[in-house]
Amino acid sequence: MYLNTKLEEFDGNINVAFIGCGKFISMFLSQYNHLKKIKIDTIVDLKIEQAKKNCLNSGLSEGTINKINFVNSIDEAIDRDIEIFIEATGNPIIGTVHAYKIIKKKKHVILVNVEADVTCGKYLSDLAKENNVICSMAYGDQPSLILEQIEWARLNGFFVVCAGKGTKYHPTFEYSTPDTVWEHYGLSKKRAEVESGMNPKMFNSFLCGDKSAIEMCAVSNAANLKCPSNGLTFPPVGVYDIAKNLIPKSEGGLIEYEGQVEVISSIDLDKKVIQNDLRWGVYIVIKAQNQYVKNCFKDYGMVTDSSGNYSAIWRPYHYIGLELAQSIYSIALDNKATGFTKKYNADVATYAKKDLKIGEKLDGEGGFCSRGKLITSKKSKEEKILPLGLTEGAEVIKNIKKDEVVKISDVKLNLPKEVTKAREYQYNLI
Repeated sequence: MYLNTKLEEFDGNINVAFIGCGKFISMFLSQYNHLKKIKIDTIVDLKIEQAKKNCLNSGLSEGTINKINFVNSIDEAIDRDIEIFIEATGNPIIGTVHAYKIIKKKKHVILVNVEADVTCGKYLSDLAKENNVICSMAYGDQPSLILEQIEWARLNGFFVVCAGKGTKYHPTFEYSTPDTVWEHYGLSKKRAEVESGMNPKMFNSFLCGDKSAIEMCAVSNAANLKCPSNGLTFPPVGVYDIAKNLIPKSEGGLIEYEGQVEVISSIDLDKKVIQNDLRWGVYIVIKAQNQYVKNCFKDYGMVTDSSGNYSAIWRPYHYIGLELAQSIYSIALDNKATGFTKKYNADVATYAKKDLKIGEKLDGEGGFCSRGKLITSKKSKEEKILPLGLTEGAEVIKNIKKDEVVKISDVKLNLPKEVTKAREYQYNLI
């Protein structure tokens, strides 16, 4: 809190580097001219000309762009005078390697790459602590915003019953591919990809449930919340009904446990938009610990369930890269993360999106081959299930039927040693 006040008294620059210059970082760049004391030293991207174009389109002047060091590899930037690296490639395997190198150089890292966080986050978080640096979630992404609400609730003595976000979900979307994604958004391919630079694979991940599983995995691991025993259920719930529905079944609600994650849908099973939906936002449900608190809920007009025991707070929107500066300032001024992985509670399992044949290469999150489902880390380890984060480029060595879970033994993996070490470290915690 009060970071802006602290910033007014801060002397010097905060040197940062971005790894990957796609949509999220472009959104940050559009705010850059209005931010104080943050200086972009380097942008790492395989497509430098496209990265420069994204900078220009986001409002940076050619003079500002010419002062930025553009390179193809993190190895060309790791020894520069950079305080904070922002990893935004979206690739969990590459992102883990990048984060490992940054942390070992005793520099801070912000993981816009939530995929890396849920695949190897507990290892990276502990490694950062060992090296006296910070490995932070990115403010603006929903997991960090959910954690902010959870921190507020617990700090003030409330019990967090449920936490999560809203999205547009329907069971049929689980089989969407990058070829079919835009029809679900009501956009043409040209409008989405050419005019707005939207990545069909990434936006398909938002639609088919992969991103929801990934982000709730991140929240479960960062806030020590349970995940549903059979994955997320996506009930269609409006904001004024959150406190009535996102409570235990024993209390008339829809969730399994007190203290779990869940995602709510903005459309019903007929694909009709529900009233007062939370498609772009985040929420938590809290419980009154005594009668006086319960009375206060009523006295001050708080939305509750029929018993008056449960109340909810929500934020209707998240501003994605437009509010990433919060993480940068939090690290530089307060030496604090805007969320980090504390436990290894959950994983994202891989399920076949279609019949998979021997020799096929899997294509990761939001792709044509597989989809993700939230599971416990215990189940992941005991049943040797392939995490979704390790699927990119994995070769199928056994025929797998549509909707079957994919096991580690079903594929040939060629993982960097940093990723193998991270996964072994996390398995050993169970």
